[in-house]
Amino acid sequence: MGSLQAFGVILKRFPLNSIIHKSPRFFHPHSSGLCSSSSLAAVTSSSPLWAFDSELKSRGNQVRRIWMSPVCMGRRSCKIAGRKGAQDAKKAKLYARIGKEVVSACKRGGTNPTSNPLLTTLLEKIKELDIPKEIFDRNIKRASEKGQEAYIEKTYEVYGYGGASMVVEVSTDKVNRSVAAVREVLKDYGGKMADSGSVMFKFRRARVVNVKASNVDKDQLLNISLDAGAEDVIEPPEYEDDTEEDKSERYYKIVTSTENYSGILSKLREENIKFETDGGSELLPMSSIEVDDEAMDLNKELMDKLLELDDVDAVYTDQK
Repeated sequence: MGSLQAFGVILKRFPLNSIIHKSPRFFHPHSSGLCSSSSLAAVTSSSPLWAFDSELKSRGNQVRRIWMSPVCMGRRSCKIAGRKGAQDAKKAKLYARIGKEVVSACKRGGTNPTSNPLLTTLLEKIKELDIPKEIFDRNIKRASEKGQEAYIEKTYEVYGYGGASMVVEVSTDKVNRSVAAVREVLKDYGGKMADSGSVMFKFRRARVVNVKASNVDKDQLLNISLDAGAEDVIEPPEYEDDTEEDKSERYYKIVTSTENYSGILSKLREENIKFETDGGSELLPMSSIEVDDEAMDLNKELMDKLLELDDVDAVYTDQK
């Protein structure tokens, strides 16, 4: 079953016309059975791809829409393809997660920070991470809206390609909606939901500060971090085919305890070292596994699609 899913994921990446032309015996799956190549050829020869599924439906076939995307070949090209907008997406996820925390805190203790210690803590966190206060104010108002429920945190464990494991962190006001959306992505992109505890033991929770490698001298960062009480500084992975652009997107991870976290940030600011404004908490793999380029590309696509879901806050993997 797994090999069929992998084949389906790869198949989606190629233009439909070229597949039909080169594979006269190709069949397209749909909910009521199989659609023969003759039916596909008849449609695609006279219709653009965007009209493909609707025209088949008009013939009585229930076809699931599949978007065609370019093939991402190899580790380097995949990293380059995924870099555009990555930082903006990361920041948007952070703002969304903070917003959910504000709403939940209001639901539990009211909208006044003076009488709600949870909101006071969140205000300190927002200031610490240089997050615009407008995010806080907007979600205070949102928490007061009729019908707005508190958010519940859920964790889903996933098997990816090549033996890689993933943990999907979700914060949602509708659990049934979030789990259905995650399962739909796994169905479409070849992942598999794992039993509770099957994957989580491969990770550990840690407070982490991310620092762009190009913004700091390695030895300087090590000295500053360890002097400030950091537990470890994880160096970014390096690959033989890395370009200068790839190298500019590497990040050091400063691992620290909760007690030392604020001190680390203060020391970095004191030394004028820029750091990423993230949640300050991550799941780190106990050990990393290496997968081939094909599995890496498929896992990246799967993770990207999971992160596109509104309820998903973070996706972690033990893939190297």
